[in-house]
Amino acid sequence: MATSNSKHPKGLPYLFFTEMWERFGYYLILGIFVLYMIDPKDTGGLAFNDKNADDIFGTFIALTYLTPFLGGFLADRVLGYVKAIYIGGALMGLGYIGLGVFQDLSMFYVSMGLIILGNGFFKPSISTLLGNLYEEEPYKANKDAGYNIFYMGINIGAFACNIIAAFMRNKFGWGEAFITAGVGMFIGLIIFTIGRQHILKANIMKPVQEGDTKISDVLVKVFLPAVVAGIIGWVIPGSIFGSDSTDAFIFACLPVVYFYVMLYVKANAQDKRPIGALLAIFAVSLMFWAVFKQNGTALTRWANYYTDRSVPTVAEKPLEAIYLVDSKDYQTAEVSVYDDQYQAQKDEAGNPVKEQGKDIYFRNELPEKKAVMEANPENKIYLYNTELFQSVNPFWVIVLTPVVVGFFMFLRRKGKEPTTPSKIVLGLFISALSCLVMVGAVYAGDNGMFKVSALWLIAAYGVITVGELCLSPMGLSLVSKLSPPRLTALMMGGFFLSTSIGNKLSGVLASFWYDYENKANFFIVNFGLLLLATLLGLSILKKLNIIMKEKGVN
Repeated sequence: MATSNSKHPKGLPYLFFTEMWERFGYYLILGIFVLYMIDPKDTGGLAFNDKNADDIFGTFIALTYLTPFLGGFLADRVLGYVKAIYIGGALMGLGYIGLGVFQDLSMFYVSMGLIILGNGFFKPSISTLLGNLYEEEPYKANKDAGYNIFYMGINIGAFACNIIAAFMRNKFGWGEAFITAGVGMFIGLIIFTIGRQHILKANIMKPVQEGDTKISDVLVKVFLPAVVAGIIGWVIPGSIFGSDSTDAFIFACLPVVYFYVMLYVKANAQDKRPIGALLAIFAVSLMFWAVFKQNGTALTRWANYYTDRSVPTVAEKPLEAIYLVDSKDYQTAEVSVYDDQYQAQKDEAGNPVKEQGKDIYFRNELPEKKAVMEANPENKIYLYNTELFQSVNPFWVIVLTPVVVGFFMFLRRKGKEPTTPSKIVLGLFISALSCLVMVGAVYAGDNGMFKVSALWLIAAYGVITVGELCLSPMGLSLVSKLSPPRLTALMMGGFFLSTSIGNKLSGVLASFWYDYENKANFFIVNFGLLLLATLLGLSILKKLNIIMKEKGVN
């Protein structure tokens, strides 16, 4: 990340650490969000049922990537990117702290709303600032590498946050863990302020040109119709897409999607082909996010109930960020009742049904471990916190980013570096292979009859991380390369819109978990979606590469 050799602008380290701390807060709450929602009320949770928690999780992460559409537009035309980052960061920080301080349900939703709005201002603006820093020589040729470095900052924050979350949750409680996320966000804003002098030159608001979309048009023709459509989706009898919130979200997206389509239709001859190329990439990318974002739902559930989380004896005493279970007391304690798919049974008030001696974690423990436990009931059993597995993906990003960047730099020196669209399609295919790893995990555990090694989950995250590194930072780079200058942040909002729809679909897909008796079929469906996305990407790859050449970029 050094800038002394002039390959990268001086503002990169400050944007790197600002984003690192912002993502620290965001991924901290994502790691514990579902666990918090399904936790019984008497231990500080909200006691939601699992499907409802999945639905809320999917809606939340979807909306955090939907609001960048409007936030990016306002940053482009009114606020500027620096001011938008301050507004967005402050709103998110207050939202994180609100989740920790206020325990009632209404404030839970208000705090979520602050986070959703804040991310809308913050996310497209910081990505646009980074791209603008690389618009001048000698940095221009290193834009892809710059986005990869920036992306590693995201994942350093995402890696550290779950370890801190586990410690704070164990030592203090849910509230303190959420407050920690807010502290991280404000640290990020302080770092941004320190490096402001190196960033301001990238805060270039594009001049308004004839034919540009007006703010009033966006508010009246897009934002207002989206709100109305969302309300219609919520109140229509029954549900079309599985739940009222999903209906509302899909309906609300329709005017926004229509806006981007019309942006392409009305574009001048110079802008039409680049905008069309970006819309095509957005379409295939959403399938990636629909699978990838199940790390907070389906894969968290797999880690919680189907993965061996016991701590090796030699490592027990030094570890503090783990959840302590006394097996002897646990056998006689009053605990929740779960069905055969580990779904907590709750009464009409949302309180868990309980009984004596129902041992959930050890229900599908390997026979040899269960025998040792039963023979030595006085021994304490230590388990890794479930949310610690959320750090596996960012760990792989940190480890593999230098490898992936180095590999593509090697190919560049040989004159064989793939184009940015080619990298994205490659990423889709590699990501599909990660689903097959989880199919193997299901068969290794005889479809949940026995817990499997954590190495299965670690391996699946490793494979999808390679795909992610080929796709996600490259998507940001592609938007920066192809977008008409006056529409860069707006098109960044479009990229995050595709992420938003994919995120929502991830919650919808995860909600079908209990409908699959054979869990291998669940992961095979995910594999099929990513394979379809790969084939669609291949079908348009030639045209995308031609457009890249016309723009004079790779």
